Amino acid sequence: MKKTLMACAIATACIMPAKADTLLGVYAGVQGWNMETEGGFAQNESLANFNFEDETHTNFYVALEHPIPLLPNVKVVRTTLDTSGITTLDGTFTFGDEVYTVNSRLDTTADLTTTDYILYYELLDNDVVSLDLGLSGKQIDGDFVVVDEDTQQTSFESFSGIVPMAYARAQVGLPLTGLGAFVEGSFLSFDDNTLSEYQAAIVYNFVDTLAIDMEIQAGYRATSIELEDLDDIFADLEFKGPFIGLQFHF
Repeated sequence: MKKTLMACAIATACIMPAKADTLLGVYAGVQGWNMETEGGFAQNESLANFNFEDETHTNFYVALEHPIPLLPNVKVVRTTLDTSGITTLDGTFTFGDEVYTVNSRLDTTADLTTTDYILYYELLDNDVVSLDLGLSGKQIDGDFVVVDEDTQQTSFESFSGIVPMAYARAQVGLPLTGLGAFVEGSFLSFDDNTLSEYQAAIVYNFVDTLAIDMEIQAGYRATSIELEDLDDIFADLEFKGPFIGLQFHF
């Protein structure tokens, strides 16, 4: 009897750490994104296409997963989309109540930050395949600045808002190798406004212990923002490029 109780105690002590993740899991990640920007913005339908420089930004995310039925998991993603460039106009451009004429050299800055508040459910969750579906509230904060290099004529406009988006994430893995791949994205279309983003990556889990897992990611990411008279802003911008990331799972 004593031997049986001791065996049960040892077994329980052994499996408790392994089951801790089924009660509460925390994912935290950071990405370095080499971002190329295309498109332009205006305060009417006559958009000007600007020559933006390539930028490298660091993005962060954290997710909390739990086994409570009907209660969604939570993920927060912070993304920086800042960029700038110099463009010579091939037509008249109006912005911030200022009119810029043909051949004006404009120093253009777009400071954009998005924060995604995601609620999702795990429909599948195992070592071979996982599938998450949910909703995201995307907070967009933006500042646009235009400066004529010759006359120093300057205009400035900002906008901010939260838009709802559909969210999905799927991941597949090769058991016993640490290798896998995932695709993740959000999408929204209403009236003439469309927002979409996706990322796809190959991953390698190079640390796998009871205390922490560590995963390296290498992939491609793209974000598209098409706005028509949203807070007096018209825009057609695309941000895209490769990224490298590191994820921690506690």
